[in-house]
Amino acid sequence: MTATDSTLITNAQMIDPEAGTVTRGSILIEAGRISRVTPDDMQGAVAEDAPRAGRVVNAGGKFLAPGIVDIGVKVCEPGERHKESFRSAGLAAAAGGVTTMATRPDTLPAIDSPEVLEFTRRRANEAAPVNVLPMAALTKGREGREMTEIGFLMDAGAVAFTDCDHVVQSTKVFARAMTYARACGALIIAHPQEPGLSAGAAATSGKFASLYGLPAVTPMAERMGLDRDIALLEMTGARYHADQITTARALPALSRAKRNGLDITAGTSIHHLTLNELDVSGYRTFFKVKPPLRSEEDRQAIIEAVRSGLIDTISSMHTPQDEESKRLPFEEAASGAVALETLLPAALRLYHSGDLDLPTLFRALALNPAKRLGLASGRLAVGAPADLVLFDAHKPFVLDRFKLNSKSKNTPFDGARMQGRVLATYVAGARVYEAE
Repeated sequence: MTATDSTLITNAQMIDPEAGTVTRGSILIEAGRISRVTPDDMQGAVAEDAPRAGRVVNAGGKFLAPGIVDIGVKVCEPGERHKESFRSAGLAAAAGGVTTMATRPDTLPAIDSPEVLEFTRRRANEAAPVNVLPMAALTKGREGREMTEIGFLMDAGAVAFTDCDHVVQSTKVFARAMTYARACGALIIAHPQEPGLSAGAAATSGKFASLYGLPAVTPMAERMGLDRDIALLEMTGARYHADQITTARALPALSRAKRNGLDITAGTSIHHLTLNELDVSGYRTFFKVKPPLRSEEDRQAIIEAVRSGLIDTISSMHTPQDEESKRLPFEEAASGAVALETLLPAALRLYHSGDLDLPTLFRALALNPAKRLGLASGRLAVGAPADLVLFDAHKPFVLDRFKLNSKSKNTPFDGARMQGRVLATYVAGARVYEAE
């Protein structure tokens, strides 16, 4: 190895989600991995590292953290490349500090066979500057009738199995899939929702939905869906992750399942952490997501669950939609928002408001998702992959959706005042993004 293969990042405020600390210091990267982490009170070691480094980057006192591991990104290849490609999604991820995307299988066709999975892996490796880990469908065509070939799909590289927002309605089919997944050691990612109650819903039930005349779903639908999944989890012993917990009603059941020793983790989306149902006022369809935005009381409860560790991960739930599918009456408009580039600045709203500190944020954005997927990334530790994000947490800007790298521009944060900019993103020590 030559010095040109190494980088020394100095004068950084290092966010360590494992230790729960923010300390000033430097990091030496060699052969794509972190080879030394040096606090500022060990200046001699920093001086010793400098000659070994081909490049020295002065962070200028800005924050350096593990790169974000984003579970649940939709890239619209194959089938809808006009909405998002692996190239455009990869550029958006790099610009947002996301170094690993676990991509969803709700494509056209669904990623439900080793052949389609191999196509997506090849396309991703050719086009995206960040790590791309494909998930596969749990049932064929995401139709909930017949489970996919989980073992073969794992051999082809699937990191998890999910039907996304298509809830498997047959308890027998879901139980069989869980049993088989347990035998293979596969991770199942589910969307907790009672499908009968939630069908056709565009808002959360309450005074606001009634005032606007929107078809609504009770928060109990999420609780009921989670209760069923937990019962099946108890029966089968599978590995299970709830993609989005968004209501206070679901938290007691999640807490009990964890206390009982079940192999369960849960995530939430950045939109449910930073927005509430009142943001839909004016029938703004860019705020239409699935599940629908919740009450402010629910939002606060979910923030507390992230702070306590009850909710493990925060994801973008990046869902590109074209203008034609969004410029419709609210009930008819497609659900979803792009969020790869807005994930970090939106999450920093919680830091600036005093709701969550930076180690807690990156525990949910990087460390816990990496752990759940069995990755070595998500940490600032010697030997870990040098997947890193350098950012200025205090830099203000007004978001212009037309400047986003994503092909689709459906973000609820268009025109919003935000605070926090990515300065550089590194994947295996290589700089894949640098702010202009």
